[in-house]
Amino acid sequence: MTDLVITAASVVAGTDAVRDIGTAGETLTAGKAIYYSASTAKWMLADSNAATAEARSAKAIALNGASLNQPVSVQKGGSITIGAALTPGVAYYLSDTPGGICPVADVGSGEYVGLIGLATSASVLALDFQYSGVAL
Repeated sequence: MTDLVITAASVVAGTDAVRDIGTAGETLTAGKAIYYSASTAKWMLADSNAATAEARSAKAIALNGASLNQPVSVQKGGSITIGAALTPGVAYYLSDTPGGICPVADVGSGEYVGLIGLATSASVLALDFQYSGVAL
C-alpha cells in the first residue's frame, strides 16, 4: 500500500474547517487519520484493518503533533491542506498503516473501507469521513 507522504509542518486547516480539541491517547503527528476512543475519551490512530470497528472508523485529522495525554487539535470536516501531493478528483481512504491515508487504488484485500475525502486540488483534501463497515 502506498500511503501519502505527509509533511506535518505543511498541514493547515482550511477556512471552512470543522475543528475540535481533545487529548491524545498515543503519539500523534499532524496529518494522521484518527478516531475518538469511547473507552479512553482520547484520540487514537485509525487503522483500516484494526481489531475493532471503532478503530477502523476515522473521524478526524490531527492538526498538530501530540504525545500521550497532551492536547491535540483535530479537524472533523471542511477543507484541509494535507501536506502531501494529491491527484485532483481522486478519493482518499484510510490505509492499513495506523493513521495512514492512501488513494482508493491502494485499498487492499482484507481492509475495511473508510473514506477520508476527495482531493479538490493537488494539495487540498475535502474531508468527508465515511465508514462502510465492509472489508474487501
